Amino acid sequence: MPQTRRAALAYDPGLAQVLRDDLAGRRIEEKKMFGGLAFLLNGHMVCGIHKGGAMFRVGKERYAEALEIAGVTPMMMADRQMSGMVDMAGDGALDDSRRARMLDLALATVTALPPKVAKPKKG
Repeated sequence: MPQTRRAALAYDPGLAQVLRDDLAGRRIEEKKMFGGLAFLLNGHMVCGIHKGGAMFRVGKERYAEALEIAGVTPMMMADRQMSGMVDMAGDGALDDSRRARMLDLALATVTALPPKVAKPKKG
């Protein structure tokens, strides 16, 4: 009998659920992006997960503070540093206190932004 292959997720579904639980009670939208899963508030990305862990939008004002947290590094995409975004490897993202600090920074950044206005669909 031929063996069937299941497509592997590009992110850890367990970490996705942890972030869902952390963000419960907020009007969060989930959107597949960059081969992972992003969590958006008012149209702005708060955080996301990818194959190696999680990313957080901390903004320029909180960037240095975020990098002081153990396991947090600049977010790189295609050899380019993403402004205002940081990365946290899987083990760090699963640490409740470090993840909570990162979410506090990200939520402070995103809640200060005006809601995004949805672009009209092309068609």
